[in-house]
Amino acid sequence: MKAQPANVPWKRRGRQEDLPGVTGVVRVDRRTKDLTKRIRPGEIAVIDHEDLDRVSVDALLARQVAGVVNAAPSITGRYPNLGPERLIEAGIPLVDDAGADLFGRVAEGNTVRLEGETLYLDGQVVAKGTLQTAETVAAAMIEGKAGLAEQLTKFAVNTLEHLQRDGDLLLEAVPVTQLQTRLEGRHALVVVRGYRNREDLAALRSYLREFKPVRIGVDGGADALLEAGYRPDIIVGDMDSVSDAALTCGAEIVVHAYPDGGAPGLTRINGLGLPSVLCPAPGTSEDVALLMADELGATLIVAVGTHFSLEEFLDKGRPGMGSTFLTRLRVGGKLVDAKGVSRLYRQRVSSLLLMTLVASAMAAILAILVATPAGQIFIRFLATQWEAVKFWFTGLFQ
Repeated sequence: MKAQPANVPWKRRGRQEDLPGVTGVVRVDRRTKDLTKRIRPGEIAVIDHEDLDRVSVDALLARQVAGVVNAAPSITGRYPNLGPERLIEAGIPLVDDAGADLFGRVAEGNTVRLEGETLYLDGQVVAKGTLQTAETVAAAMIEGKAGLAEQLTKFAVNTLEHLQRDGDLLLEAVPVTQLQTRLEGRHALVVVRGYRNREDLAALRSYLREFKPVRIGVDGGADALLEAGYRPDIIVGDMDSVSDAALTCGAEIVVHAYPDGGAPGLTRINGLGLPSVLCPAPGTSEDVALLMADELGATLIVAVGTHFSLEEFLDKGRPGMGSTFLTRLRVGGKLVDAKGVSRLYRQRVSSLLLMTLVASAMAAILAILVATPAGQIFIRFLATQWEAVKFWFTGLFQ
């Protein structure tokens, strides 16, 4: 296969190389986060993802996807989701609303061609949809902002219902046994697969190097830690979006289970032959990780990629934030967003560095004294003064 320039995110293949559009191997999956684990640079993604979120798009862009064909509408107008805009800005073609029967017409590994709003397989049309452009996305975003008030009302109602139903459970102690990793008296870094987690981790390098916090990855957040060059100490989650590489890196594993004890993720962990701790609790795995760090004695909890705004919660597909609201009330002042840490933190100068700087300065001064005539005169003057001081001390004891 002929090498391509680094700035070309896809390649044209086979006999179709002279045809217009984008040609590549297709990867097919109704779950976008599963597809991003196996898609390769230059390939075309076929998904079924209503209201395409930014986190999923960032994962596709990181894998250098060549094009995206969505069986569902990428923007329904419920709220201004940011995923489609990110794809268009990156120059990746996005064809929307191609129909659910698309999954019966193309198979994993087929070589297809995406031209405009049409997807071809062996020269035959297999799907047509709506080609999104900067103009159509901008219009849909305006419509989404208009519908945000209605979504806010539904969001608030759902949050209150959750508080009434599960509030007592969330205020109880998290049922997790003492882990081998000690959190008491230490900082905890909780990394979630969310917005800007890579940028936040890069901004925290000095903080991580000096304070060495306990690194907790929440599902896919464990992979974000590994990609940044850090091994997670603990992995918390239902194990649906974390890679086998992260699970087998040596971290302690806490499987988040339903309050009744059911834990679908435990089957995967047992299949890998890994030891784990079961933690049945309501709320999200993100909430469990924060509550666990608090309960086990962490003095500060730094959150990376966690969700705060309404758009982020809607993008995540969550209709309410009852558990998250209670979690933040309970953790209180211990919880700090990564951006706050990176802006306020100033690396302290170590004693070793100070000693090195002083020694370097003294060496430079000595070199100047030895190498210059004036310096040599000054050295002889100091030697004379030293002899006088020695003579004076000697006279005191005679």
